[in-house]
Amino acid sequence: MSTKVFINLPVADLQKSISFYTTIGFTNNPQFSDATAACMVLTEEIYVMLLTHDKFNEFITKEIGNSHKTASVINCLSVNNTDEVNTMTENALKAGGKEPMPARDYGFMQQRSFEDLDGHLWEVLYMDMAKFPQQ
Repeated sequence: MSTKVFINLPVADLQKSISFYTTIGFTNNPQFSDATAACMVLTEEIYVMLLTHDKFNEFITKEIGNSHKTASVINCLSVNNTDEVNTMTENALKAGGKEPMPARDYGFMQQRSFEDLDGHLWEVLYMDMAKFPQQ
């Protein structure tokens, strides 16, 4: 069995967050979703669990941070080309997200960033290793 990644995010409005993540390319797995949580699938290995604050609190002993004010993690997704970088980011913006940093072009890597509705940070990048600087 391959290793899977489950990113658990506290969200203020579960339905709006489901809509946001659907717009950027995730699909909902109803088998692991209910009124308190939604399992959003990007690939067979990458999942985002959207949890209401009450549900998220069941798994922690700390206070839920305010991601609109502070950052403690940046989730990064690698995609197949620059068009996918732009499509996912533009869809995030259309769905109500924000782009906190300008697009970056490192020659071998193109990268854009967005915040979801709750301020969680995401980066989307494409790397062309054939263009990676030789040392």
